[in-house]
Order: sequence, then structure tokens, then C-alpha cells
Amino acid sequence: MKKSISFLFALLITVVSFAQQKRVLKHNKDTNLIEVVYYHDNGVVSQTGTYTADGKLHGVWLSYDTEGKKIVSANYDNGKKVGKWIHWVNGEKKVVDYSKNVASL
Repeated sequence: MKKSISFLFALLITVVSFAQQKRVLKHNKDTNLIEVVYYHDNGVVSQTGTYTADGKLHGVWLSYDTEGKKIVSANYDNGKKVGKWIHWVNGEKKVVDYSKNVASL
């Protein structure tokens, strides 16, 4: 019962946060994470990633432009930015390293 309430809470947060975007949610019972795919208005994937049961971003998140080109690869640990994030700007790769949830170039 407690897991169901947590899942519903996380789902509610997701719906409120991205109310304007089409999305597909799936609960992964093995990892207890909520897998999500968001779509641009033209049907192309805009973001993929996972949430914890309490609605925090977790793991690898990928963002794409409206043509489907990857523009960001990000990492979260229980809602905190971690590791190396890669941004592609005009075809150029930019890396930002998050240590203790703070960016360093």
C-alpha cells in the first residue's frame, strides 16, 4: 500500500511538472523507478529518464531537440546533479562536472 501511494505521488508530480508535454510513464518493478519518455509536439522524443518513487530525478536523463538530435546528457542521484553533464551547442560538445551538486567547468 505504501509503495502504491508513493508511486501515485510521483505520478502526480510528473503530471503537474510537465502538464503540457505528451509523456509515457512505466513503473520498473525491478529498480522501483518510474521510467518516463516526453515528446515534442511533433512526436519526436524530447527527454528520457527515471524518477524515484518520491518524484526525484535519478539516473541518466537525455534531452533531444525537435529533430531528434541529442542536446544534453545529464546524471542525477536522488534529485541531485552529479557527474559529468554533456551539452551539445551548435555541434560543439561542452562538459560540466557536478561535484556536490555544484557545477564546475
